[in-house]
Parts: sequence; C-alpha cells; structure tokens
Amino acid sequence: MKRSLPAWRIWVKSGYLHAYSQETLRLSPLPIGIWVSIVLRYFFNASLNIWADPKEGDLMLSWKLHGNGKSIAPGEVVSIDERLTWPRTIGMGVQHIAAMFGATFLVPIITGFPPTTTLFFSGVGTLLFILLTQNKLPSYLGSSFAFLGPIAAAKTDGGIAAALGGIVATGVLLAAVGFIAKAAGTGWIETFMPPVVTGTIVMVIGLNLAGAAKNDFMQGQRLGLITLLSIGLIGAFFRGFFGRISIFGGLVIGYVAAWIMGDVNFDGVKSADWFGLPTFSSPSFSFSAIILFLPVVLVLIAENVGHVKAVAAMTGKNLDDQIGNALIADGAATTLAGLGGGSGTTTYAENIGVMAASRVYSTLAYIFAGVGAILLALSPKFGAVLAATPAGVKGGVTVALFGMIGVLGARIWIDGRVNFADPTNLYIAASALIIGISDMSWTRGDFTFSGIINATLMAVVGYQILHRIAKSRGTFRN
Repeated sequence: MKRSLPAWRIWVKSGYLHAYSQETLRLSPLPIGIWVSIVLRYFFNASLNIWADPKEGDLMLSWKLHGNGKSIAPGEVVSIDERLTWPRTIGMGVQHIAAMFGATFLVPIITGFPPTTTLFFSGVGTLLFILLTQNKLPSYLGSSFAFLGPIAAAKTDGGIAAALGGIVATGVLLAAVGFIAKAAGTGWIETFMPPVVTGTIVMVIGLNLAGAAKNDFMQGQRLGLITLLSIGLIGAFFRGFFGRISIFGGLVIGYVAAWIMGDVNFDGVKSADWFGLPTFSSPSFSFSAIILFLPVVLVLIAENVGHVKAVAAMTGKNLDDQIGNALIADGAATTLAGLGGGSGTTTYAENIGVMAASRVYSTLAYIFAGVGAILLALSPKFGAVLAATPAGVKGGVTVALFGMIGVLGARIWIDGRVNFADPTNLYIAASALIIGISDMSWTRGDFTFSGIINATLMAVVGYQILHRIAKSRGTFRN
C-alpha cells in the first residue's frame, strides 16, 4: 500500500528552527538568531513553549493530510491545519497569487511606488501574518486601496518618503490597537466604529479620489473607455474567479490595446534586468503627512475584523481570540512595508473568495503564496512592464475602482442595517460625505487637514457626541 507523506512539525528552541515528522525523522537545526526566540517568547509564551521539546498543542506550524490529499468529499472542507498533496497545495498557493495579483499591483501602478517592492512586502507580510496569528488564520496581505488618497496627498508635499512615513505610522497605530484588543477584547471597536461610521469613511475614501480618476482618464480617453468597458463586460460575462478579477482583466485588455496602438513606452522594460532585488526606500516623518493617514487605521481595523469573522463563519471555528493578533500582524506588515518602500497591507477579500470557492482553508497554501510573491518580486523587468501602464488605462481602472470603494461603503451600511430614519445617522453620514467628497480642507499653521481627515473626525467624533445626546434625551431610533 502506498504510504502518505508524513505531517511535518516545526518549532523554535534556543534560537534554532527544528523540524520533525510523525515518523520521528528529525532535521538538523537551522540557526535563525536568538532575537527570533525572544520575540516569539514575548508574544506567544502562553501558547508556544519555545524552550521545551514539542508537545501536542505547543506546535506552531503543522498540517495533516486531508483524507487521501487528492479530493474533497461533498460537505467537507480542508481545515486550517490540514493540507492536500504537495502539488495540489502548491497549486492552491498559485491560485491565491492570481487572486491577489490584480488588486495588489493596482496600488503601485496608481501611486507610482515600485511594483516589485510592493509585491515583495506583500509576500513577506503574508508570511509574517501566518506566524503572528500562530498558524490559525488563513489570509493573504495585499496592498490596501485605503492608502491611495493619503499617499497621493502626502507625495504632493513631501514625496514618496513622506508617504512612507505615513504608512509606517499607520502600521504602528494598527498594531497598538491590536494589543489593546488582546487585552480588553473587541467590543469597544464595535462601539467606537458602528457601521454608519465605517461605511461613511470607506465611501469618502473612494469618492474623494474621483478627481484623480478623471485626470488619468482624460489623458487617454479611448484607452480609458476600452479599459472601463472591458471591466464591466468581464464582470457581467464571467462568474466565480474570473468575475472577481474583472478589474485586473480590464487592465490587461487596456494594456494590450495600448500596446497595439503604440501608446506603451517599453524603454524602461528593455533596460531592466531579469533578476535583481526590489528598489528599497526609506521613510521620512512629518506630522502634517502622518495625520493624513489616520482614517486608514479605522478602515484597516474594520477590514481585519470583518475578514476574521468571515473566515470563522466559513470554517466553523471561533476565531475571535485571533482578532487582536490579526491587527498586530497587519500592523507589523504595514510598518515593515513602509520602512522598506512598499505600500500598506490589509487582509484580502479576493483570497477569502478563493477559499470559499475551493473549500481549502489551509494556511500552508498561503505560505506558498507568500513565497511565490517574493520570488516574482525578484524580477525588475516584470515590475517595469507594470510601471509602463499608460495613464488612460489607469484612468479606466480608477474610475471603476474608486467608485467600487465608494459603493462598498454603502454595502457596509446595508449589511449593518443602518437606520437612516434616525436623524443622528442621517446627519453624520450626509455631512461627512459632503466634507470628504468636496475635499473641504483647512490649514492651521503648517498643518493642513484634508477633506478625508475632516470627514473622518465628523463621522467618528460627531457620531459619539450626537449619539450620546440622543440616547440621553430618548430621541435615538434603533
């Protein structure tokens, strides 16, 4: 009878990475530095025994074979701590790369960040996420669209370095929220950020960028129209995976059309090397730039919490204890990206969709996806191809994308059953939207508060004040 491959188990002991199988085969320890042990001991001592030999329940990375590893019976799923055969698991990792690819690359294409650098930190961030969530939460960390507006605003005054400083600050604040959530629970998040607030902020972030979308579109109207129509047709014609990547598909069609029309400048592609390290950059820090990114923290909190609950619902596991770790992990990944020249990250709904369709929730697939993303990032020529995207094509993409972000805010209202018969909800949403979309800014000294910042303050602070007054007066309508 053909024997199945053993389940490998990995643990950390005395600054070394050890591995063994259920058949007691052991690998020689690989030194990874005592600092790794210190970090792991500090954060995970309660659940990970670093200094002892591995015991059941103490193991951080372990996957058992699901059935025969080749098929999934009706009604079954491949659980978080399971895997299929190695070729099938690697194939799932490739599928996750394809799912995140379009959205992750759109951010550097739109913002002017080096695409391969963003992809590199996306892969590294995903591996870090799996580690910090103790191998209990399958998720891919890709580029967050919430950073688009603040990055554009920060680059205007301080260049890419200032934008990176804002990304670092966002990551640090997000991680701090994660530590608070681990200590105090997550109930306060829902109180502080009800659906009327989060939906409004998300809508403002998307629609505030309408002017930027128009500027790109008008630089190549034919290409913009081809790209925009392609996105709509792909979404209407295909279902499942291809329907979910309609924006990326439209980008590809628009790019090919631009190439046929001779509107793509390949000089940078020709001069780029096939293999090489990504371009790394250092951040600079200024309060005027950092404050632009504060609304993003709220969006990332909402996205992470929502995605954890979505995975919990699909897997049938209670993952509430991982919400704090998820926020810490995304914060750490975003901080690391900002320090090196990449865009901020978030958990990806596209990849959650892949899990739902495939019924494979193995974290091992995400490890392969993270490694694959890092390997792709080691090709400057690949990044140069993406960087050559014409403005008209970007315009068609951004018209659809920014509008979708705005509509996502409305979806949050609907899913949260926000009652707009309540004057408080109606006033907060209406006022914040006008402030944010029209970009009502004000300057105090050397600091400029953009429309997004002011809209966020209106939504968060205004809601808390008016909500408490309404409840005390008995005028609040649930």
